Amino acid sequence: MDDDTCCHDFFTHPTGTRQRRYEALRAVFVDRRPQKQVADQFGYTYGSLRQLVHDFRARCRRAAPPPFFSPSPAVDLTARTPSRPPPAP
Repeated sequence: MDDDTCCHDFFTHPTGTRQRRYEALRAVFVDRRPQKQVADQFGYTYGSLRQLVHDFRARCRRAAPPPFFSPSPAVDLTARTPSRPPPAP
């Protein structure tokens, strides 16, 4: 059996700001965990987590997309870069 500790830690101890915000809000709204407990786990003060929750609820009511993942510009993988001429002898 594989040891999935690092995979588990990716979700329970996120390092990026956006992922940390996402996981904290998910814990509040999906897992229905107490905000104080979630704030402690994800390194927020209780007041800052309450503000995140408030802002998230307001965005949902306005049907505004949550600010977790910004769409990246499309990358054309078929585009070729101009080739350089071979160096002169």
